[in-house]
Amino acid sequence: MAALAWLLIPLVAAVGAGLWGSWANRTRKARSDGPELDGYARFREAMEKPRPGA
Repeated sequence: MAALAWLLIPLVAAVGAGLWGSWANRTRKARSDGPELDGYARFREAMEKPRPGA
């Protein structure tokens, strides 16, 4: 019986990890990469501008 209890621990941990992973990923489908890509585009434009004193 003790061996079954030790096998139950990883099973519960795997189920918990699966539940946490699905919960953590719940908003990723609704949110796209738009804001991150817009920020990168603004950064790239700022880096490509010539410096005023150069």
